[in-house]
Amino acid sequence: MNPRIKTLISESILVKQQLLRDEALLRTIDQVAQTMTIALKGGKKILFCGNGGSASDAQHLAAELSGRFYFDREPLYAEALHVNSSALTAIANDYGYEEVFARMIGAKGQEGDVLVALSTSGNSPNILRAIQEAKKRFLVVIGMTAATGGKMAPHCDYLIKVPTQDTMRCQESHIMIGHLLCELVEAAIFRPGTTRSA
Repeated sequence: MNPRIKTLISESILVKQQLLRDEALLRTIDQVAQTMTIALKGGKKILFCGNGGSASDAQHLAAELSGRFYFDREPLYAEALHVNSSALTAIANDYGYEEVFARMIGAKGQEGDVLVALSTSGNSPNILRAIQEAKKRFLVVIGMTAATGGKMAPHCDYLIKVPTQDTMRCQESHIMIGHLLCELVEAAIFRPGTTRSA
């Protein structure tokens, strides 16, 4: 058997163990779940954006909220901003790729909505523009990055920094944290005061 298999699994586990020991980060995750819950209860939207693997994570998490996670329940308004390929390509063609998410936030975003911006580097120009537009329109901005936070760090209301600079290990933790948020939000809205059975 290739020894890299166990090594790679161990590396992923190590990042998650570091997350588990970081009390400040765990409190931030809890605050983010509460913020998302308040927004959705108030009829607001959760908008996600990311590039590449982070776009896949954005779409995945939006689907968990708008469809279902553990409970059969009413849908929640969550959307990944890249899924309209006609809008994406038109904006990229007419205004440049840096504007693809900012233009969509300009069209959809309203005060009190939440933007979840995923970027392992924290430096993606179109994510930075999305955050800028979101702040202009008084959205709450949640960033999910790797260890440094990059250029987007000072512009986020809440920043979830995974303690690694390895893109793949970071994205593995992003989807785990995203699933955790979906579970907490769903339970808080539809089964307050209870937890799912193990």
